[in-house]
Amino acid sequence: MEITRTSVSGVGVVNHFLTRGGQRFGVLVYQTGRRSLLRYGAGDPDVPVDRIELDLDEADQVAAVLQSASVADRLASLERQLAELQGRSA
Repeated sequence: MEITRTSVSGVGVVNHFLTRGGQRFGVLVYQTGRRSLLRYGAGDPDVPVDRIELDLDEADQVAAVLQSASVADRLASLERQLAELQGRSA
């Protein structure tokens, strides 16, 4: 996946994603912290054809679903690794 990041003066930062399959989408992070998911079509690569506005808690919920492992699973794995480094079993 190709990812580019661009500052939008007075608005925030937009992260553009280009998948291996050629699909393009973005995440606009406003200075307020709010997020917008952007979907681009085959036309103008700078103008989204669709926009989904997300509150902060909604963005967190979407991020949790997209993670390859839950936060709890990752924390448990890190705790096991730390215990191994310290010479004790978890």
